[in-house]
Order: sequence, then structure tokens, then C-alpha cells
Amino acid sequence: MDAGLPAAIGAALVWGTYIFVLKRSFSGYPPAGLTVLLNAAALAWFLPVTAATIDFAPAGSGSGLAGVAAGVLQAVATVDPAAVGVVALTASATAAAFVLFLKAIEGGDVSYVTPINKVIPMFVLPLEVLLLGEVLAPIQVAGVVVATAAVYVANYEPGSLLAPLYGAVRSRPAQLALLSAACYAVGDLGKRVALQELAIPGTLWVPLLLAGAGLILLPAAVRNPASVTRGDLPKFLAAGGLVALGEYLTTVAFAALPASVASPVINTQAIVAVVLGGIILGERYFRIRLVAALLAVVGVTMIAL
Repeated sequence: MDAGLPAAIGAALVWGTYIFVLKRSFSGYPPAGLTVLLNAAALAWFLPVTAATIDFAPAGSGSGLAGVAAGVLQAVATVDPAAVGVVALTASATAAAFVLFLKAIEGGDVSYVTPINKVIPMFVLPLEVLLLGEVLAPIQVAGVVVATAAVYVANYEPGSLLAPLYGAVRSRPAQLALLSAACYAVGDLGKRVALQELAIPGTLWVPLLLAGAGLILLPAAVRNPASVTRGDLPKFLAAGGLVALGEYLTTVAFAALPASVASPVINTQAIVAVVLGGIILGERYFRIRLVAALLAVVGVTMIAL
């Protein structure tokens, strides 16, 4: 908990900044193509870290490129099928969640479907308790609920507070947003299993997840390619650096914390993004965002107790 909670808070700050940067600097790009390009930029940043921390040339495999190649082949030959399955499931669930959310906002207002999509921790908590036997103290469970409510409020616009949830019974966009949240929850559980139960090294997990999600979204990116101008290259490199840092901090958090604790803390990224929007861009409903930020602080504090 001591190592994981600061990492989760750091991840929320990085991802919140990333969301704000996306909204301000990349609004004209198709989502799938943008994700693939940013994941590629993040891989370029992070692969040197992986190469420096993972021994791809074990004793007896020789030195130089031949030794690295032999080490990779040896690693492939001894790979755990369960680890492959978890990596594939996590990347697929994350990509599916992204696509479902895009379909939800195509058919419904962003202000309507986004709060529903942010109830991810409320799926993670029962799934982790039922499937992995996780046990949380009552104060931590209450903290998860408060932090989740904070993320919901951060994405809320004035009207009936529960209207989006009531509408989920009959609204197709709302149902897609809810299904997207469930897929994100499966991805969060996959991260916890990969990093704790299977003990996949964090510096290897990050490029595996980035590459896996990128490959899954690649067909959609090819169908609707993103045209990158030379002037935008520095922005892609900078945003890719945020993705690499955010994924690493997320990995540290899920390696040390239960998924039902890491998920609500990291998902407060939405609050960071909307508060930045209110301060820098003067976006509407800033007082509501500040209330959400206060709720998030209370929720995270309860989780840490």
C-alpha cells in the first residue's frame, strides 16, 4: 500500500494531464489512429527502459545481437501460456472498452454517457472480491464508493443527478457506456493478475500492453488513418512520454495494490482533467468540478486509512 498509493495518485495526475492535452491539441485526429500513434510514441520512450532492466540474453546465449536473439527465442520457448492469455485478455478488454465508448458517444451526448462510463471501480470491486478473494476493510470499501462518486460528479452537468443511470435501462448509448466500463474493469483485473499473481515484470508489462492494444486497434486505424503534420511531431512525442509515464505508474500501482483500490484512485484522472479545463480554458460548471475534487480527496484518504 505504501508504494502503490503514491504511484496511483501520480498516475491519476499524469493521465488527467494527458486527457487535457488530448482535448486541447489532438481534437482533429481519428481516435483509433491517434491511439495507435501515441502508443507507438510511448513504446519509443519506454523500450530503452525495458532493454535496460530485462535480461534478454541469459547466461550461455552469447553476446551482441546474436545473444539477444537467442535470449528472446529462449524466453518465447519457456513462456507461460497463462501469462499470454492474461496479456491478450487485458489488451483486448481495454481496446474493446475504448471502441464501445466511442460508439456510445456517437449515439448519445458526451455529457450523458461519460458519467456512466466512469463507474469502472464499481465493477472492479465485486469482481475482485468474487473471483480473486480480495478482502478490504469497510473504510476502504466506503472510500472506493466515495472516489467513484467523485469521478461521476466530475463528469456530471446540471440536471437530474441520476438521470444517466435511470436512462441506462432503455438508452442504447448508455448501455454501451456501461458495457465499456465493465470491459475497462476486466482490463484492470487483468493488470492485477498479471503483475501480482503471474509476477510479470512491470518494465516488460508496459510495452506488452501498449503494443497489444495498438495491434488490436490497428485495423481501425488503417481504415481511417491519421495524417500527422511535421509540426505535430513534437506534440506526439510529448504526449507519448505522458502515456509511457502514466502506464508505468499505473503498473507500479497495480503491482502493489488490490485492483479495487488502484482503479478508483487512478480513475480520478477525470477530475484532474476537468479541473484543468476549468482553470485554463474557463470551461463550465467549475464549482461542480471542485466538489468532485474534494470528494476524490476524501475517498482516497479513506482508502489509505
